[in-house]
Amino acid sequence: MKYSKLVEKPSILFKKPLANNRIRAPRVRVVDESGKQLGVMDISEALRTAIERNLDLVQVTEKVEPPVCKIIELGKYLYSEQKKRKEGKTHAGQLKQIRISFRISQHDLEIKAHQAEKFLKSGYKVLVGMRLRGRERSLREFAKEKMNKFLEILQNLTSIKIEREIKSEPRGLTIIIVKD
Repeated sequence: MKYSKLVEKPSILFKKPLANNRIRAPRVRVVDESGKQLGVMDISEALRTAIERNLDLVQVTEKVEPPVCKIIELGKYLYSEQKKRKEGKTHAGQLKQIRISFRISQHDLEIKAHQAEKFLKSGYKVLVGMRLRGRERSLREFAKEKMNKFLEILQNLTSIKIEREIKSEPRGLTIIIVKD
């Protein structure tokens, strides 16, 4: 097997739209570059109109009869579609974790808050965990105060919403926060 076969990217990630001579519908609804409706016309007439304007005829939807085609530059259309797909991606369901310790200093708490702020601004949910060991388990109220201090610092940086309140678990405390 050749090496080039191993590194090929799958072509199913993005379906290229039908353009110009690849459009198979006999009649199409045409929209020009300014968004004005030109009406339903034969494919040959629509192609001629696009060629006269030195642009491409791009099929933007095939779900209706007749399919809608736009007279636009193909490269610009592909770029705008790629940009829309990138904007559509969010990390809303994904969770990032930040662990703070029982004996964390004020400065380190601020650094962790800045890191949480970056995650929240990127669209992630943040799980803040504090692991308690040995005698620290008997001082859960002090640990909750530390956790609240962390939330207060984070609230000053960005608006947050608590998705799950401080929860006491066998090995420590956790809380889940999201951007408000």
